[in-house]
Amino acid sequence: MQDSKADVTRVVIDTKGLQCLLEALAQAGYRVVGPTVRDEAIVYDDIAGIESLPVGWTDRQEAGRYALERRGDDACFGYVVGPHSWKKFLFPPVETLWTARRDEAGTMAVSRPEPSQGPFAFIGMRACEIEAIAIQDRVFEQGPYTDTAYAARRSDAFIVAVNCGQAGGTCFCVSMDTGPKAKHGFDLALTEMIDGPSHRFLVEVGSEAGARIMVQVPHEQASAGQVEMAEAIVERTAGQMGRSLDTQGLKELLQDNPEHPRWDDVATRCLTCANCTMVCPTCFCSTVEDHSDLTNTEAQRVRKWDSCFTMDYSYIHGGSVRASTASRYRQWMTHKLANWIDQFGTSGCVGCGRCITWCPVGIDLTEEAAAIRAAPGEKGSG
Repeated sequence: MQDSKADVTRVVIDTKGLQCLLEALAQAGYRVVGPTVRDEAIVYDDIAGIESLPVGWTDRQEAGRYALERRGDDACFGYVVGPHSWKKFLFPPVETLWTARRDEAGTMAVSRPEPSQGPFAFIGMRACEIEAIAIQDRVFEQGPYTDTAYAARRSDAFIVAVNCGQAGGTCFCVSMDTGPKAKHGFDLALTEMIDGPSHRFLVEVGSEAGARIMVQVPHEQASAGQVEMAEAIVERTAGQMGRSLDTQGLKELLQDNPEHPRWDDVATRCLTCANCTMVCPTCFCSTVEDHSDLTNTEAQRVRKWDSCFTMDYSYIHGGSVRASTASRYRQWMTHKLANWIDQFGTSGCVGCGRCITWCPVGIDLTEEAAAIRAAPGEKGSG
């Protein structure tokens, strides 16, 4: 588990050292998960070693557009973020909560599923994604009720962060103060440094667990020049943000403009497909279904991801509370950027830009917020 305040010890490893790190984590019993290329995207999945990483690949992102391109080098982490978030491992899209079985004597027994795999080691987590997990921690662990399955997966996770060496066209983590450098919440944090034939990683040790693993990895102490080079990479990335969001007074702005005409405007473009909530690393809406078999001897309660963009999500007796597209988009954006602050003490957005990139019609949250700010107090037809 990551220490809340990292004891920053800096060392340097090369690509062979990175392979040793992955092997050490596997040997320690972790399920090693990291970025890999599949289906023309960089996704998060089980990785066997450095050969599984997206070596030499990068991504180009704009509103409604995503494409992979070859880099001019062999960077292992030379991309931004893909459609997946680490949420899918800690808060699975489909999860059986319990199973009830009745035996031949009519006795009913209820059981919870046992963990099917070992603890996770997440490789390549971006700073904004660490902040997203911290937000989900507030939801699932730090409220009045604890999601015990989430808490078990979360407490055992080993996090290897990678500071961003480039920003994407839809990134705005600087606006949200969530990146591009990981500040806390990691066991190890890497900054990839390529200088001609030299390919190295500055490693910051952020926990006792991280220090124990690094004992097994060949490394050398970082020089002042290497530390400066890593810091320059992160500073350069901070200046490359493709988007920005003015957060000054944003909570009050959105809460004070529920009838702004921009909500009707965006409704003419929004497909209510829920892509934005599926790719978002912080959205946590879910629904529960009960399934039973045809013999009436077994039943399961299953939790599935849901979205505030679906008609059924806000359905109560008599109809849906938010029947219009405008009302559902307003709910999502106002909750994300304003009401989360009232609930959890933080914005629900980390500036990763996924909701912009993966919107099929290219709706841009930062653009919608700017439009409301430009004409506050206006009222629409509805």
